[in-house]
Amino acid sequence: MAKLFGTDGVRGVANQYPMTVDFALALGKACGQLICTQKKKVVIAKDTRISGDMLEASLVAGFTSQGVDVLKLGVIPIPALTSLTSGFDVDMAVMITASHNPYMDNGIKLLNGQGDRFDDSIINELEDLVEKNEFFYDIEKIGKVSVYENAALDYMEKAVKVLNGQKLTGLRVVLDCANGAFSAILPEVFMKLGAGVITIGNQPDGKNINKECGSQHTEKLSQMVQETHAQMGIAVDGDGDRIIIVDELGNRLDGDQIIAFLAQTLKASGQLRNDSVVATIMSNIGLDKYLESLGITTYRSAVGEKSVILKMREIGANLGGEESGHMVLSDYSRTGDGMVVALTVALGYLQSGQKMSELFPVFKPYPCSEVDTYFANKEELLQANSDHEVLNIAENVRQQLGREGNVIVRKSGTEPLIKVKIMGSDYDEISRLNEQIRNGFKKYQIAKIRVVK
Repeated sequence: MAKLFGTDGVRGVANQYPMTVDFALALGKACGQLICTQKKKVVIAKDTRISGDMLEASLVAGFTSQGVDVLKLGVIPIPALTSLTSGFDVDMAVMITASHNPYMDNGIKLLNGQGDRFDDSIINELEDLVEKNEFFYDIEKIGKVSVYENAALDYMEKAVKVLNGQKLTGLRVVLDCANGAFSAILPEVFMKLGAGVITIGNQPDGKNINKECGSQHTEKLSQMVQETHAQMGIAVDGDGDRIIIVDELGNRLDGDQIIAFLAQTLKASGQLRNDSVVATIMSNIGLDKYLESLGITTYRSAVGEKSVILKMREIGANLGGEESGHMVLSDYSRTGDGMVVALTVALGYLQSGQKMSELFPVFKPYPCSEVDTYFANKEELLQANSDHEVLNIAENVRQQLGREGNVIVRKSGTEPLIKVKIMGSDYDEISRLNEQIRNGFKKYQIAKIRVVK
């Protein structure tokens, strides 16, 4: 069987393999047999997609057929699930979501009893069990199903601790909840903390999650901020682990700038552990230079929230993030958490006494040239990705840039494309160097080339 689970679970179009009731049923059985062997209990949560109920029902049937009790938490964001899981004394947790994807898609994320992702070895064993689809049953061991109604409230109580009892009085903010898992939670928390709230994207109907709203579509957010004279706008994605912020002028702020703001805010209050921050290889070098001027060391991880979190734990950092919008404040959340980050930024803004457009950009980014090369098919992509000539060109470019620049040549995990991103002090030079790398691809069949602004 082809590998189904990626770095963030398994995902696909609902009612098409693997996102079918048959697959979810088999996966529930496999998890029950392989993982739920101690406490014989699992918690399940979901976002607002119409297919969530269908997949949940199949997973529940699979788990209970293996004698595993199921506790359903309903619709909550994934940071709520990861932060609450350990308190339920379970073997594992399941989140049914496709994050920022449209409603037709859905996915299944598996977490251990502490709310962390499983090692690849466990996932591989699960895939083997699902493929064999040979399960045993015991008529004396059938699990029960119960519902926990207070998961959202429990999470809110935990999340607001990031403010240390302070309020957001005087803040006027637009919140875009992506018609997703934060639709009921995010506005309620901000209003209870004294903020003036204008909310969009908070009327989920099962089919409008992420539709022209949320972190991937911030046009309406920017427009609403300007029309209502709000001080900032905040957008999350369908499962709540990603955040995008716009200033009072409607300008979308780069994720690296948010990381820098969080770092300087935590540093000023003595809360930045080990004076360290984790960013991925995709973050701008200007971030490193700026944080270095504050006495903060920037560590780099591979792309992906999982890699960021692992690096944070390795060096003992409590702040990490991706320029794409996943931000982790590990003192308050085990994963990317749109609300915890939103509260932290909002409080920092109020305490500054400045406008958002005066606070940002926090640092001057290095010039960057980014080009996506789409190949005609997967075979061409794989050949180009392993081409020694291209790799040698990239290494030569890296040596030319030295410590004042960086080059990233990265194959996409979801599309037949290779991303080439070069950062340096001179835009004309890095554009020229980017062209050198792309010339190495000319021997392959290329579908299109996209220059990323």
